[in-house]
Amino acid sequence: MSGTFAIVDGTIDTAALEAATRTDACGAVVAFYGIVRERADDGRGVNGLSYEAYEAMAVIEFEAIASEARERFGDVRVAIVHRVGALRIGEVAVAVVAACPHRAQAFDACDYAIDEVKRRAPIWKKEHYLEGDGEWISNDCGHQG
Repeated sequence: MSGTFAIVDGTIDTAALEAATRTDACGAVVAFYGIVRERADDGRGVNGLSYEAYEAMAVIEFEAIASEARERFGDVRVAIVHRVGALRIGEVAVAVVAACPHRAQAFDACDYAIDEVKRRAPIWKKEHYLEGDGEWISNDCGHQG
């Protein structure tokens, strides 16, 4: 993995991402892993997902989101990595890690970061259904806040 803000085409090493984010000053580490699940929101069976991204712009957006999280929540370290390519059920598509001295800040920063990634990053998702068809899906975070 090339850094704490990255688009990768292979497995996301979640342990390495947490280790790169945490320091001895951090009393809290919160991680969010978006994992490919077997059912679409409408109930159809899914056999995998494909992601595409505008990598350079996505990484710039990840860095901006982390900077905003620090402004909002204080001394917080944020890492964001998103995968592209074909993913199978159970694989991690996106990882966001927030580490800081206190748990409330870590939870808030992690929540903020994943919502902003879904809202702003130039990343596109296609669901592949068991019936053999596929559909591009909105990457919106799905809630207000």
